[in-house]
Amino acid sequence: MAKFAKELITSLTQAAKHARGGKVKGMRVTAVELPDVKAIRRSLRMSQNRFSAAYRIPLATLKNWEQGRRQPDAPAAAYLLAIKRKPKEIKEAVAH
Repeated sequence: MAKFAKELITSLTQAAKHARGGKVKGMRVTAVELPDVKAIRRSLRMSQNRFSAAYRIPLATLKNWEQGRRQPDAPAAAYLLAIKRKPKEIKEAVAH
């Protein structure tokens, strides 16, 4: 068996072990904290329509995030965290 095939089988075995909750020597796990979109919007006392318009997020996307049908990707999560930390500045930066 080729070296690549052996490494692939080893990697898949390790991934399966990790998925079952086992520890894999040398494996690094990075947890990405996703922002609570609804909590951010509510803390700003904004409706979905106002939040969507103010921060240029499509309303359908915002609703999907809030209802758990979709998760923000990494850039969107960073944008939401920026909104959480500096809402006024971000709003001014993206103003029409």
